Amino acid sequence: MIAAVTVVLVTLVLWSVFSPRTLPSGRRAGSREVSRRPGLEPDPVGRGTAPRAQPQPYVPPAAPVMAPETPSDGQLSYIDQLARAESRRRIRASAGYTYLDEVLAASGDSSLRRWDDRNGRPIRVYVPPGTVEHFEPDFLDAVRGAFETWVEAGVPLTFNAYADSVSAEIVVRWTLQFGIDRTGQTDLIWDQGGRIVSGVITIATLDPNSKPLALGDVRVVALHEVGHVLGLDHSADSSDIMFARARVRGLSDRDIRTVMLLYQLAPGSIR
Repeated sequence: MIAAVTVVLVTLVLWSVFSPRTLPSGRRAGSREVSRRPGLEPDPVGRGTAPRAQPQPYVPPAAPVMAPETPSDGQLSYIDQLARAESRRRIRASAGYTYLDEVLAASGDSSLRRWDDRNGRPIRVYVPPGTVEHFEPDFLDAVRGAFETWVEAGVPLTFNAYADSVSAEIVVRWTLQFGIDRTGQTDLIWDQGGRIVSGVITIATLDPNSKPLALGDVRVVALHEVGHVLGLDHSADSSDIMFARARVRGLSDRDIRTVMLLYQLAPGSIR
């Protein structure tokens, strides 16, 4: 009997020592609770909890802001320097094919002068009938035809040669004779940027020898003076209409190439 009781007691002691225990919180002995709060992930190396990376919307990097160039007083910007250098290069390269280098030298200040881009707006020209001796009505068409000849050659301008005296930007005048050796004269006004803003063409009806000019002569004088209105100066080649005393009756290839190059370059100084 005593032996049986002893066996039962030993069995109960062993059961209490080695049987699994249930903790009050419902966790098994030896386990570790891990918090599942939103935004946290288990730390894989056992340092508690680590923040969970949240997906972020893509934001493109901001473009760098470049500070505008502000040249010092009297100094050109880098862009202006490049533009002027390119104009000088093109003029040098055109020597022999154009006389724009001669035009530039005659300017006295290394400046190109021309009309600004008009975007299709014609330059207004007043061509009145003359009241001086030896004037002929056909001279009016000769002058208007001279403007048209330069346009047909490719000058990127148009002219309204029937404008009134009030709105005109170019005025044609008639005189009997110049006191010096010439039959025509052009006076221009331009702004500080080299843009021509107005002009006056004066044509004589008598040559320096007091001989009346024929219709063809007036047309040649007008062609030469309109070249000045466009911004050209004299050529040293007598085969050009812009020779100081025109000896040809029409535009040469050099006349056309020169005026076309002039209107491809910016007006003003190229120094």
